Amino acid sequence: MFGFRGMSSKPKILEVFDLTAGYAGVPVLKNLSFSIDQGEIFVVLGGSGCGKSTLLKHLIGLYTPISGEILIKGRSMVRADLSEKREMMRGFGVLYQSGALFNSFTFAENVALPLEELTKFSPGKIAKIVKEKLGLVGLSGFENTMPYEASGGMRKRAGLARAMALDPEILFFDEPSAGLDPVNAAKLDLLILDIREKLGTTMVIVTHELDSIYAIADRAMMLDGESGCAIAFGNPRELRETSSDPRVIAFLNRAGLAR
Repeated sequence: MFGFRGMSSKPKILEVFDLTAGYAGVPVLKNLSFSIDQGEIFVVLGGSGCGKSTLLKHLIGLYTPISGEILIKGRSMVRADLSEKREMMRGFGVLYQSGALFNSFTFAENVALPLEELTKFSPGKIAKIVKEKLGLVGLSGFENTMPYEASGGMRKRAGLARAMALDPEILFFDEPSAGLDPVNAAKLDLLILDIREKLGTTMVIVTHELDSIYAIADRAMMLDGESGCAIAFGNPRELRETSSDPRVIAFLNRAGLAR
């Protein structure tokens, strides 16, 4: 089946079968099937309006698909009841495009929030975890910084620290480089690679930023806005050189369709 790799010996952490997704019964994406290996950095790419964010919202359980199946470590996200779905969602961390930090909370308070809401850890243990996560993203010493006092890059890193607070097995990123200058975008790419190297975390990244795609992706899936289907799977550098689809070639070579 297009999108699946039969040769990989790594366990599948996320599998999607014949997914049709949209809003109010109107499809945006049609008949998607793909799988993601444990520890893989999997990038969903495509032009604006192709359904990247729609797919992300369905993968993390915010919306129920029109049809099809989403499996997390073999368990159905679609058929799970509310308590099962919440349990599965606790294994996810999400870095939203804006960082989605609470401006009235310090960095440390933002990272502590999911630990306070979803665990029974003592204040001392929460403080230790917060310090650890902020250190992991290069923000040691900035625990008391307010989001409005920080640069865009620092806010993204603090948002990433919060996304990792519960030690998720899968990290989802929605346009992580959006709003960053090229230097900070490159630093974030290196941080993503470093976290995967240290923790082995699976990452699913929605983006159209080619520099990031080439820097971090093990494998990519390209969506086409007109058909609502996936039109390419593979390593993006290899796709750039070998794809026979003019839409893929145009996108990956910035030939007018990269935005």
